[in-house]
Amino acid sequence: MCPETRLYLDHRQSADEREPLPVGWVHTLEDVYRYEPVPAGTSPAAAGRIRGAQAHLWSEYLDCPRRVDYAAFPRLAALAEVVWSPAEREVLEFIDRLARAHLPRLAALGVEYRPLSGPLPWQQRPGVAGLPRERPADG
Repeated sequence: MCPETRLYLDHRQSADEREPLPVGWVHTLEDVYRYEPVPAGTSPAAAGRIRGAQAHLWSEYLDCPRRVDYAAFPRLAALAEVVWSPAEREVLEFIDRLARAHLPRLAALGVEYRPLSGPLPWQQRPGVAGLPRERPADG
């Protein structure tokens, strides 16, 4: 499972104008964490055919490794927990664990992730026109 409406990590992370090169619709950290690969109401037989989930990150607009880091993390950590955990997950607990443990690990490894508070000054692209789009209804 990899719906564009949920798991394309090259899409913007917030509606904030400071987001670098806004492409696609908004996929927040919380949106990714709340994604459920097995849709509600799926029959047991159909659910058994779902093998997992993955995220896509198209690099046409990501011109360097630090931009890939920014686009992927920490949303990729959210997806990892989604596919490793039962559907009963608490987003605030995840964000607390992320802030206390995982983000410091990413920083120590030199990963230039998107801070929970928004892009840092050097992660912004002021004045760069993007592709503002409304998020389509899930179908």
